[in-house]
Amino acid sequence: MNSEQLSWLIRRHCVEMTHRARASHIGSDFSATDILATLYADVLRYDAKAPQWRDRDRFLMSKGHASAELYAALAESGFFPVEELKTFCENGSRLLGHVSSEVPGVELSTGSLGHGFSVAVGMAYAAKKSGDVGHKVYALLGDGECNEGAVWEAALFANHFRLNNLVAIIDRNQMQSLDFGENTLELDDSEGRYRLADKWRAFGWRAIEVDGHDLNQLKSAFEEAGENAKKEPHKPTVVVANTIKGRGVAFMQNDVLWHYRYPHSGWEYDDAVRELHERIPSGVVDPYASSGIMRVARPENDGEIVDDHALSSSWKSSYPEQMRRVEARPGTDERVHAVIEDKQ
Repeated sequence: MNSEQLSWLIRRHCVEMTHRARASHIGSDFSATDILATLYADVLRYDAKAPQWRDRDRFLMSKGHASAELYAALAESGFFPVEELKTFCENGSRLLGHVSSEVPGVELSTGSLGHGFSVAVGMAYAAKKSGDVGHKVYALLGDGECNEGAVWEAALFANHFRLNNLVAIIDRNQMQSLDFGENTLELDDSEGRYRLADKWRAFGWRAIEVDGHDLNQLKSAFEEAGENAKKEPHKPTVVVANTIKGRGVAFMQNDVLWHYRYPHSGWEYDDAVRELHERIPSGVVDPYASSGIMRVARPENDGEIVDDHALSSSWKSSYPEQMRRVEARPGTDERVHAVIEDKQ
C-alpha cells in the first residue's frame, strides 16, 4: 500500500471511528494524517507480525489525543485486524481515546502533552549509550504542545547529547483546543523575524520545514533527515510540517470547533464521506461503504450549521478577524474563504 492510499484510508477510518464513538479530535487526526501515512508506508522500519522486533524504528505519538489516526495506520499496516477499529472508545476496548500501549505497535501510552517527546528523547539517548544504533526514534508533536516547558528541556537534552538518531515532527496546524495557537502563546515572532523552525535551530537542532500535506515533500524530508544524520552526527532533526487542521473535509478545515466535535449523523457524516469519495485513490475500496453515500443529507437553511459551523465566530468575537489572517496562509481551502466572507 502506498502513502496516498494509506492517507485516504486513515481519514476514512477516522470519520467512522469518531462518528461511531462520538469522540473528539478529528481535526487533529486529519492535520497529521499525511505525516503518519508517509511514515508507515515509506519511512519506518517495522515488522507488524513482530511488534517488539529489536531493530524496529520507534514511533511515539506525543500528541496522544489524536489516537484514532494512529490506530488506523497501525491496523492498515497489519498490526491488528482493521475490523477492530469499530470498537474505538467502547467499554472494554483496548483502542482508548488517548493512545494506549495495550495496542500492538504502540510504544508508549500518551496524552499528557510533552510527555511522549520527553520519553522519545530518553529512548534515543538509551540507544546511543548502549551502542544500539540500528534504529531511529521518531516523535510526532502538536504545535500547541510546544507550549509545554518539558518539550524545550528535552530539546536541549537531545542537542547536548548529540542524538542524531532522533527525529521530531511538528504538526504545525496553527490551532490548539479552542483558539489559534498564536492567541495562546506565540511560537512565531509577531514581527516576522523568525519562525518556529528557527527556535529549534537555536536549540541546536537541524530543522526542515515542509508542506505537511505534500507526500513527496514529507518523504524527501525524512530521507534528508537520514542523510544529514550521517553528515552532521552532532545534531538531532526536527521536521516542521505546515498543516491545516481538519484537512480533507472542507467544512472542518481551519475551524477550532472540530478539535472536540465529531461528525454527527445526517449531513455532517454524509458530506464528509462524500467529499472523501470524490478523491478516493485508485486501488482503494471503502471498508464501510464501497459506493459512498448514495443520497447525501444536506443541512437545512435554519439548521445547526448556522451556529455550529460559523468558523467559531460565535465562540469569540475576534475570530472572524483572526480567520482573515489565517486564510492568507498557503494551502488554505477556497471554500473556507467563502464561508469567512459570509459571516462578516
